[in-house]
Amino acid sequence: MSLMPILTLPDNRLRLASAPVSGVDGDVRTLLDDMLETMYDAPGIGLAAIQVGVAKRVVVVDVAKREGEEKEEVKNPIFLINPEIVKASDERSVYEEGCLSIPDYYAEVERPARVRMRYLDRAGAMQEMDADGLLATCIQHEIDHLDGVLFIDHLSRLKRDRVIKRFVKDARLRGA
Repeated sequence: MSLMPILTLPDNRLRLASAPVSGVDGDVRTLLDDMLETMYDAPGIGLAAIQVGVAKRVVVVDVAKREGEEKEEVKNPIFLINPEIVKASDERSVYEEGCLSIPDYYAEVERPARVRMRYLDRAGAMQEMDADGLLATCIQHEIDHLDGVLFIDHLSRLKRDRVIKRFVKDARLRGA
């Protein structure tokens, strides 16, 4: 397993729509493992492949530490290949979201409180899962990434434009 560099705003690749994975093989599993290690190292609770420059519909998520005990060994990774939301509740919830691709910026985002999703697991088997709370929010956030959508796109235009402007300016100052 190896750490992968995480793309940050204003990198235009974050706006790319990711392609479906045709089959789960050793390369996909290696990508999943590398993404998981990268996510834990960051540290984060979700990571989409496009955030590490791979335009494939692949996501890793682990909200166990946030929702459970604060012990380091609490881990419950979820591997999602070609995830899609098949049902979303009318009930809404608001969470303060952040993003490894938009470091040190957080904002409240309203999303459906519960979702049902369909995806291929690490072995390539079709699965369905119901999620609520932080897990539902995280899954929706990561699936947005696969469609080239960032959490700041759910904010007002004024807030979104301020964030983008700040990251463009920071990139210019770094010479990126």
